[in-house]
Amino acid sequence: MKTISILKWFWHTSKPYRFQSCLNAAIAIVAVALDFAFIASTKMAIDIATGRSDSPLNVAAALLIGVIISQIVIGFSKKWIAALLGVKAQNKMQHKIFSRLMQSQWTGLEKRHSGDTLNRLERDVRDVTSVITDTVPQALGVAVRLVGAFFYLYSMDATLACLVLVIVPVFALLSRLYVKKMRKLTREIRQTDSQIQSLLTESVQHRMVLKTLERTHTMASRLASQQSHLRSQVRHRTLFSSFSSTLLNAGFATGYLVTFLWGVDRLHDGTITYGMMLAFIQLVGQIQGPFREMTRFVPVIVGSFTAAERLIELEDTPIEEEGEAVRFHTCAGIRINDVSFAYDAAKRQILSHLSYDFKPGSTTAILGETGAGKTTLIRLILALLRPDQGSIEMYADNKCEAASPLTRCNTVYVPQGNTLFSGTIRDNLLLGNPEATDQDMQWALRTACADFVLQRPDGLDALCGEQGAGMSEGQAQRIAIARALLRKGCILLLDEATSALDLDTEQRLLSNLTSMHDGSQTIIFITHRPAIVEHCDNVLRLHRL
Repeated sequence: MKTISILKWFWHTSKPYRFQSCLNAAIAIVAVALDFAFIASTKMAIDIATGRSDSPLNVAAALLIGVIISQIVIGFSKKWIAALLGVKAQNKMQHKIFSRLMQSQWTGLEKRHSGDTLNRLERDVRDVTSVITDTVPQALGVAVRLVGAFFYLYSMDATLACLVLVIVPVFALLSRLYVKKMRKLTREIRQTDSQIQSLLTESVQHRMVLKTLERTHTMASRLASQQSHLRSQVRHRTLFSSFSSTLLNAGFATGYLVTFLWGVDRLHDGTITYGMMLAFIQLVGQIQGPFREMTRFVPVIVGSFTAAERLIELEDTPIEEEGEAVRFHTCAGIRINDVSFAYDAAKRQILSHLSYDFKPGSTTAILGETGAGKTTLIRLILALLRPDQGSIEMYADNKCEAASPLTRCNTVYVPQGNTLFSGTIRDNLLLGNPEATDQDMQWALRTACADFVLQRPDGLDALCGEQGAGMSEGQAQRIAIARALLRKGCILLLDEATSALDLDTEQRLLSNLTSMHDGSQTIIFITHRPAIVEHCDNVLRLHRL
């Protein structure tokens, strides 16, 4: 990605954080002014002590004490503001990108690993906000320090100031080559770091599978291999950075030596005072210090450019259609019109010219072998996916709307597998309906045959571990059904929602669902279970293409 595009992104992204950035810049400039005041006050004190000035010594001492106290206050303020506002800025950007990610289109073929996405949301966000709110203001302070120190030294000795500044064009040339190389090395390190986080995420999530396969050592070996690769990359970058810094330090040492010898010669001739000699040494540090700071800033800024590229990739994910929800106030049906779909145009077709009418208030079982497209059809109805050909409509009475994210409010969906979140059972149920009362939740649990929750000591406030840890698959599945029943919607979609239930519990659940079914909901089951078919009015059979 071109540098100019990244800079434009930084400028646009920095808008909410510019006050903090300006505040930090102001503090940095005040700190520079205090450093110059310290140089002036020490020069004054030494000249007074050596008899080269007639000013009162107590005035110089008071000035020096005042400057030192002010430096302490500024240093404290800088750390306090950076700590509090820095975290706030990081949280704000993370929330913004996370929200956009949650609202982005879902393709069913996610190219980016969840571990890589998490790495971007954490480390890359931290790097970008740090540059906007801290590094750039500090760089501005460094620039003010460089210019101010040069003119301060120039006012005392123009020739020496110009000699010290000779390093600038040399540094500019070297830094351009340095930045280009560092940017490449940093991106490679970030990619490896994301791969490590992806491996850690998957291994922790599927630890039980790895233990039963007796392959925990395999994942540990893979981790060790990737960590070794990361160490090699970091070593390479560190070697390059250290070599570059050594060359630069040699230039700085030469500058200090020239300044010292120049000052000694002038002091010997009597053309400068001891105070001026000390000021020379301090000002050379103030001129060369910014270049040292730049060697620290460059890796940070390079890293932030890499982080920005990775965050831009997240932001470039298309957003779902937004607008006012299209809600049906009576039971709606779903009409499938000549729909074809494939996840990848170059691979197998999942659905081909499918047409079907799920009439309002009907109960339908969708049957078919694995890979026949049952779950894909549900995703199309939910508008998580878009058909390659044909259309899907929701209709009721004289109202008809194309299926879209705006019609998703009419659907109640129970997906396959364990979909509980860590937290309390109450927290999980409220995801179905944040306004649900305890009575509503108790009704939903009883209807879903999950009344075992009410018999626990903590009841609705019992804790769920990650993915329902501490519960059986069947228990977790029934709580997920109860959560869905709390959601207001006229179309109920259950994708193998009873796969983990025993036959007796399944029958009781189906009886509860059908007894409450008074034509106010269109119910669609994806199933392999014959018991469910007996409770349905219609059967749709799909075949693998």
